[in-house]
Amino acid sequence: MSDATLHATDQNPDDFAVQIADQIESFLVAVTEVAKGDEPDSAVPFLLLEVSQLMLAGGRLGAHEDIVPDERYEPDPGPEQDVDQLRENLARLLDPIDVYSEVFDPYEPRKAPVPARISDDLTDVITDLRHGMVHYKAGRTTEALWWWQFSYFSNWGSTASATLRALQSVVAHVRLNQPLEELDGLDTDQELGDETLESEAGRVMVREIAGPLGLRPVK
Repeated sequence: MSDATLHATDQNPDDFAVQIADQIESFLVAVTEVAKGDEPDSAVPFLLLEVSQLMLAGGRLGAHEDIVPDERYEPDPGPEQDVDQLRENLARLLDPIDVYSEVFDPYEPRKAPVPARISDDLTDVITDLRHGMVHYKAGRTTEALWWWQFSYFSNWGSTASATLRALQSVVAHVRLNQPLEELDGLDTDQELGDETLESEAGRVMVREIAGPLGLRPVK
């Protein structure tokens, strides 16, 4: 989407709001394109790049002072866009590595890892970001920034960072020519501890996922 359609003509491209909106819009467009499956060979590296860039926007929002909305109550942004098809497309595309294990809060003691899905995480993040983008495109810039900042702390920040860690791990396994374990048959509705995760894991050699996911080991 061009700046002419995303931003008002009198907005300074150096403004904080414009830069954040640009980064978020870029992520939304890019992940939607990846999910179409037209270029599966570059899906994982491209997602790694896009999520990394999104986390920069999140870091800037997190470091910014608290943003206070102009109105006490949030204006109705209308119905949320359906993401089921997007989630299903990503799940098919990422099938060999979609499930991973995650610890939700590293500062909570004795929390066992739980299974998660990259496809679920990405669509969850996209739902939060689209919500704010509706406000931004309607000219409610402060409302959009407030929502993006609030939801960064409450949901999409931790979700995106977990996804980034999973994608980085996949790329590292392949580039370093290390075997990658598969959580074969793991149900993401179950909460499983370390021992169960280990017992469910089976071996998947790097060569089985490198080609379909556009990754190559380091020579």
